[in-house]
Amino acid sequence: MSTFRNLIIWQKSMELVTNIYLETKTFPKEELYGLTSQIRRASVSIPSNIAEGYGRLGKNDYLRFLNIAISSLFELQTQLEIGKNLSFIQENNFNILFENTREIERMLASYIKKIKDS
Repeated sequence: MSTFRNLIIWQKSMELVTNIYLETKTFPKEELYGLTSQIRRASVSIPSNIAEGYGRLGKNDYLRFLNIAISSLFELQTQLEIGKNLSFIQENNFNILFENTREIERMLASYIKKIKDS
């Protein structure tokens, strides 16, 4: 039986969440309820919305959740840039995380197109 757990895009999003949590552990303590929380929530929202949409009946509902996931991804990309600009994230770590988000972005865009065209 196929579930959302079988989706590579969900698996990669889950891996991203883990990496985001590890990276934000080094953020300043005063950012715990600020940027740290925002980044973590945006990252968690990506696989969560992929999973929730998968469980919906109907293509339009599924697409709505996939669009929320990609919006959260764009939010995360912006927040990572802010973290880098504030020197909370080292350049090399930023590049790795950002490229991971770009890969998920391409996969999500392709998946959304596939669902729309089906």
